[in-house]
Amino acid sequence: MGVPYEGKTEMNDIEGYATPKGEAYPNDDLDLQLVWLSAMEVHGPYQLNSHVLGEHWLRCIPPHWNEYGICKANMECGILPPMSGELNNRWKHSNGAWIRSEIWACLAPGHPDIAIRYAIEDAMVDHGMGEGTYAELFTAAMESAAFVVQDIRELIDIGLSKIPAECRIAKSVRLVLNAYDKRIDWKETRQMLVEDSSDLGWFQAPANVGFVVLGLLYGNGDFKKSMIYAINCGDDTDCTGATVGSLLGILNGTAGIPADWREYIGEKIVTMAVNKAAFIYGWPDCPNNCKELTERTTRLIPGVFAANNIQMEFTDSSDQYEEGQLENLKNRTYAETLCNRSGYSYDIDMLYALARVEFEDSPEIKPFETKKVRITYFNKTQQSQNISFRFILPEGW
Repeated sequence: MGVPYEGKTEMNDIEGYATPKGEAYPNDDLDLQLVWLSAMEVHGPYQLNSHVLGEHWLRCIPPHWNEYGICKANMECGILPPMSGELNNRWKHSNGAWIRSEIWACLAPGHPDIAIRYAIEDAMVDHGMGEGTYAELFTAAMESAAFVVQDIRELIDIGLSKIPAECRIAKSVRLVLNAYDKRIDWKETRQMLVEDSSDLGWFQAPANVGFVVLGLLYGNGDFKKSMIYAINCGDDTDCTGATVGSLLGILNGTAGIPADWREYIGEKIVTMAVNKAAFIYGWPDCPNNCKELTERTTRLIPGVFAANNIQMEFTDSSDQYEEGQLENLKNRTYAETLCNRSGYSYDIDMLYALARVEFEDSPEIKPFETKKVRITYFNKTQQSQNISFRFILPEGW
């Protein structure tokens, strides 16, 4: 619904759809998630990481705009994630990651820590450890928890528990929460977000994630009001509207979408940012409709849970968590571990061990300069291991 208004910095004044009924508009925000679905089907939940997703970026995703192009240019030079999304990337705080978080939430319903495990592998490729990555952790956690938690305020708190308290995403979210609690008009709250993010500029995650939270709170669970509030804030409107709609869709299903709007959505999926010819023989193609997308996603859930030591089965019983379980969803420990790294780093997985290389700052170096690098070795086994390092450096170093 927000596609026609994307990129306008001023406020909008919409009341509903302006597109023909039942005609699906192609959108890169969805397209990338369809590629990630195929990647999970091919590689599985044990192997899927930022390196695998990076290869899919280079092979299957043609666009080169903004952070998309920067991360691909870096990877083509041999720079691995998350450094591929950090190095010389002025768009690392932008919106490219959180707009594709729904796939991880739907693969890990009710388990936000599992959702953010995969979400950070996704976001790091083109956003390093910038605000764009924290934004995807926030939305993935909210969307995953929405399968078992109905209260929007609780969902926002769960999302906040998965990102650093001092990051700009958290600051924007708290700004909206405080304004809403003080009964400040939504238009004034929107302006406060714009001013608070003015140093970052246009098309950046902190303000736009704030617009999502604004829509959810001021819309008070009403599908139409929530979507309209978010999209009328302007800026990256296809992203803000889609995220509000996806969260409310998880909460209430298709029954929560008003019938007159449902006619506009349709079932067909049309892509624009996928190079299907680059899919290796045997890879599953992108789904063509919502039914196929749902079925393929649902089939993967038991395997994703098993890979994360969760036993599950599909039943018709209640899926709402009780109070004690709800507090567990806000546990910060795992998220803090994920976020505790530099964007100027990369991992090498050796099956039984993992080596992490972290630069003190940018890895670029000139003659006669020094550069500090820390190498950390993670032993995945219970056996002691001896390590030998061999440094391959330019002649004369």
